[in-house]
Amino acid sequence: MPGIGIDWGACIDLMLRAMQLFQQALLQLLSILRIAADVDGQPAWPFALRLSGEVMLVDHGVARALLAALGCTAAALLLALAAMLWKRMRVPLLASAALLALFTPWPQAGLITTSATPTTFHNSPTGFSAEAIVRGERLYRQQCIGCHGADGKGNTPLALSLPVAPPNLSSGLLWRRFDGDIYWSLRHGKGSMPAFGERIGIADSWALIDYMKANAAGVGIADTGAWPRPVALPDLALACRRSGATRTGRWRGQRVRLVVGSGGTGNGEDARNEDPRLQSVLLGGATGNAVGAIDCVGADADGLRAIAIITGTPPAKLAGAELLADRDGWLRARSSGGAWSQSDMLCRSPLAAGLGAAGAKREGIDQLIAAMDADPVHFVKGGFVH
Repeated sequence: MPGIGIDWGACIDLMLRAMQLFQQALLQLLSILRIAADVDGQPAWPFALRLSGEVMLVDHGVARALLAALGCTAAALLLALAAMLWKRMRVPLLASAALLALFTPWPQAGLITTSATPTTFHNSPTGFSAEAIVRGERLYRQQCIGCHGADGKGNTPLALSLPVAPPNLSSGLLWRRFDGDIYWSLRHGKGSMPAFGERIGIADSWALIDYMKANAAGVGIADTGAWPRPVALPDLALACRRSGATRTGRWRGQRVRLVVGSGGTGNGEDARNEDPRLQSVLLGGATGNAVGAIDCVGADADGLRAIAIITGTPPAKLAGAELLADRDGWLRARSSGGAWSQSDMLCRSPLAAGLGAAGAKREGIDQLIAAMDADPVHFVKGGFVH
């Protein structure tokens, strides 16, 4: 009988989520007990280390060892519980539980922990909004561009003259680290970067992080033709004629299509028509006028600017473009005209290449929707991967 294969990718993904939820729950408990102080309006992580799964992503042996240790610990707890209920066997059961707990083969601490900051588990209050991205762009040009450059790669003359080169913000850095750790470095300085806590406010610091993520996505498209790492659909202000929606953030759990107004057609059909499977938004339309069958339009210029940053495309060249976001709020596909095809899928895992063949009987947007649903974005480390 053939052995049962284990999907270690799925197991690691589940463990990472569990580790994250456990630490967030612990932080909330410590805050309720007034053990964790507040920093910048949110509970501060009181430990120098946090649980981490970085090594597990490249060494499944660590994941197996952690699972085995957790299994032994669970077995020890069950033996201890049984001892409390079975008086005649209490001593041998407690002894077995103690021995099992004592000799549980935990992985080395350095393989499942990493350094933390007080703001490691802080959450951005901006909601990755278009307004925050655009505000962050202005701040970046004022405070950061001299060292990090417009593309975030940090190869400017000033950066090259520093004893410690600044990090490449267009690489995987922003996804390997928790937002709260980036926030702490920004506020308190790190390496050659000075502290900006006295120069910019708390909200502006989060806006800067939003812009850096959006800009890294645009640079990735310019360099590779795709989003190397997932980027969220910005929360856009809406003006709708019939529905009560005021922000795209209210549509989490639904697919969203953005159509950049062009006055013409796109993707082989009237680009201004609604699609019952999608929540459609027209960007660049006149908010007070009829815009075909699409009910909602972007209510201000920040939405168009944010999309321009994320796609690495000047606003003037965006006309007629369409973008699709999945049910979890991640941007997945972009088309500049013509019928939708698999090549428009710009956020997908390398293992999803076979999805096109699986959905060959479907065409255009049907195939893309099936591909998005079959290949969701997964949580890892401090960020996400396709």
